[in-house]
Amino acid sequence: MADDDDDRELLARWRDGDNRAGSRLFDRHFRPLLRFFRNKIENGAEDLIQETLMACVRGRDRLRDDSSFRAYLFSTAKFVLYEHIRQQQRGRAVDVEEEALADLAPGLSTAFAKHHEQKILLTALRMLPLEFQVTLELYYWEGLSGVELANALGVPEATVRSRIRRGSDRLRGYVEKLASSPELVVSTMDGLGGWLGKLGVDKPEPPAAG
Repeated sequence: MADDDDDRELLARWRDGDNRAGSRLFDRHFRPLLRFFRNKIENGAEDLIQETLMACVRGRDRLRDDSSFRAYLFSTAKFVLYEHIRQQQRGRAVDVEEEALADLAPGLSTAFAKHHEQKILLTALRMLPLEFQVTLELYYWEGLSGVELANALGVPEATVRSRIRRGSDRLRGYVEKLASSPELVVSTMDGLGGWLGKLGVDKPEPPAAG
């Protein structure tokens, strides 16, 4: 709870004009946000990270006492991502529970993945409906709890559990189609929770908060 309280304090201080607090918050959450955006857009992830954090500052009053800062952060990141995708689709309504990035943005790079299992997993995730992809990534890679996921996604916990179960089953099916051997399927799925953490996300110097 200490980190959550510290995040809340940093956010409040940033909104009150303390740019050093903003830089600390950016520094603390850059890597998770980069993981979140980099597998879903081709370019401009750092701009969306900055946009997400600034939106968190502007909407500070929406951070409820019974919700964690991480849930609030990724709820905001999801909104920023969906708005970005909508703009890329020239304003067309996008059904995030049915449409996948493989169709919305075909040809996204997996060059930043260093292992074959990572490339397979990133490709398979993009074949899922976007809302399922987001749910699985936040669950497996960011470790959000059921309550945090429900708050971040704006759905009941029962819906979260159903998405994790159904999404994981569909993900395995796509991995089986992409992998060249049963052994590769096993190593990819067994490493689901850790592969993204090995992608070697490099962090540049944070821009000035403002």
